[in-house]
Amino acid sequence: MKELLDLFKTFARIGGLTFGGGYAMLPMLEKEIVDNKNWVTNEELLDYYAVGQATPGVIAINVATFVGYKTKGILGAAFATIGMVFPSLVIIILIASTLKNFSNYKIVQHALGGIRVAVSVLIFDAVCKLYKNSVKDNIGTIIFLSTVILGAFFYVSPIYIVVGAAVFGIAFKYRRDEK
Repeated sequence: MKELLDLFKTFARIGGLTFGGGYAMLPMLEKEIVDNKNWVTNEELLDYYAVGQATPGVIAINVATFVGYKTKGILGAAFATIGMVFPSLVIIILIASTLKNFSNYKIVQHALGGIRVAVSVLIFDAVCKLYKNSVKDNIGTIIFLSTVILGAFFYVSPIYIVVGAAVFGIAFKYRRDEK
């Protein structure tokens, strides 16, 4: 039970102290679950992010579920997932119940503007780390550049990009193994 509560508390702390969603959470997830807790390796975390992107739902919640499951099975998945969701749920309920037009307050607008800038930097940092840890050869570079071009310039759905990258990766691996 102690390990389950540790999963809940760790993911509640991550969920409560990070803004901007899954990619903005990557640095804190790395520090907490890879470096401090040793629940997963950095490569496993990146794999969970990739699968979390390709599956329905919120990436951060999917990652919490995967880590919880790896650590303590079904109960671990439940405790980690609830821990990740709990802070946001409490904050949203408090905001909704106390402030009718929360977003109309100037101070809130300025705070959110600052948070957006900070989150953009955190996401950029996460992208740099993902690139450094994921793109290790020419094929990785081709997949990376194709993804950027298809997503940024042709607005191809992320689902098609992820599936296409998976198919390309499998095909290249299969072809390389045949040689």
